[in-house]
Amino acid sequence: MPKLLLATTNPGKLEELRALLSDLAVELLTPIQLGLDLTVEETGKTYAENAALKARAYAAASGLPALADDSGLEVDALGGAPGLQSARFSPLPGATDADRRAHLLRALAGKLQLWTAVFRSTICLSLPNGEAYFATGECRGQISPTERGTGGFGYDRLFVIEGLGRTMAELGMTEKNSLSHRAKAVTGIRRILKTLVDS
Repeated sequence: MPKLLLATTNPGKLEELRALLSDLAVELLTPIQLGLDLTVEETGKTYAENAALKARAYAAASGLPALADDSGLEVDALGGAPGLQSARFSPLPGATDADRRAHLLRALAGKLQLWTAVFRSTICLSLPNGEAYFATGECRGQISPTERGTGGFGYDRLFVIEGLGRTMAELGMTEKNSLSHRAKAVTGIRRILKTLVDS
């Protein structure tokens, strides 16, 4: 069976990616399973550049095809922030997801609602030779002034999906994986993955 390395150590992303790719005849591996401990500086100016940095580094280190995601939350009232800095938005050292959500709400305090926003994701599939393929996805909504739900990770408890009225964190995994930005990006890369599996 072909092997695919999921190039992330984020438990939430790993859970989502495993669920999204569970129907493919491919063995999904994690960096921990392979004993890989890489630090990849996300110095890109776009989600695609950061996803490629991670995917190519893990593919080169493992000798396996590697799939990486870079995603972010863009809030209109903050001029598109936190965007590429979503995972590093809180000024606190060692910030948790809760710290980042609290910092976002503080940044929005006093600004006019509705706090419209979009989640964006770019997936990069890199082969060990450096050849790379990309797909993107987005999910529109708005920021809730209070946290809602217990599922998901990151900013999910604050992101109310457009037309649904529920936050990402109020959805089960199956429903989230039919609507989310990351799910849409994975859908876009599946043709390439199926080619990999069938080769």
